[in-house]
Amino acid sequence: MPIVTDTGLRVSVVQGATRWHDPAGNREYYAALIAALRGQTDLVLLPETFTSGFSNEAIHRAETMDGPTLTWLREQAHALDAAITGSVQLRVGEGAAAKVYNRLLFVTPDGSVRHYDKRHLFRYAGEHERYEAGNERLVVEWRGWRICPLVCYDLRFPVYSRNRHEPTAARFDYDLVLFVANWPAARRHAWSTLLRARAIENLSYCVGLNRVGVDGNGLQYAGDSAVLDFLGQPLAELGAQEQVLTTRLDAAALAAHREHFPAWMDADAYDLKT
Repeated sequence: MPIVTDTGLRVSVVQGATRWHDPAGNREYYAALIAALRGQTDLVLLPETFTSGFSNEAIHRAETMDGPTLTWLREQAHALDAAITGSVQLRVGEGAAAKVYNRLLFVTPDGSVRHYDKRHLFRYAGEHERYEAGNERLVVEWRGWRICPLVCYDLRFPVYSRNRHEPTAARFDYDLVLFVANWPAARRHAWSTLLRARAIENLSYCVGLNRVGVDGNGLQYAGDSAVLDFLGQPLAELGAQEQVLTTRLDAAALAAHREHFPAWMDADAYDLKT
């Protein structure tokens, strides 16, 4: 079940220490971290809520799709000649009818934008009380790869991220699944374990990007970002420090594994409901 292209995909994980409630400062900070990636990568990952940190209070300053952060992402994608993705708080609608989403934006160098609204809101921290849940999974095609970007808590729900094979098109839903996160150090074992499970069960590359540092709620983040192959083996693992790392994913190796170990042929058929 080959991927469209036999070329690799260069993926850059940007494990930063997001500033608390400081959108302009975070845009400046992350711009400095990624500036050297121009021409060196195909896809840049920024953390969940990278303009504010994971804060229910930041909802009061949520931007719109006409706001400065989307403009900034378009500028960065164009300058880097790469797609760039991460999530921010986005307000949709006006007045009492307005809703705020934890929205992942996937922006390409030509300025095109796709988005995914976080489906699973983190009840333990009250995210479900202030934010609206999304109801549609996103798969984007980028430089010959099919990519499914998800957000943080989504990692705990394997049915939603299940990679299905489409018989008519003779292809899988995706070749790479992404999780951008603010995942506290207290639950780092779950983070590392679940990332590996998602790669193995879905016969897919899996990249998990977390932040580092301490946020305004006093929560510590240990990073532990990772790039995993289809066997759950690490191609790259980051520690607890600020770091930017680029890894090349091999399309031919993925296709060969799916051919050699066709577990997808024994998968249960089902429809993904909202």
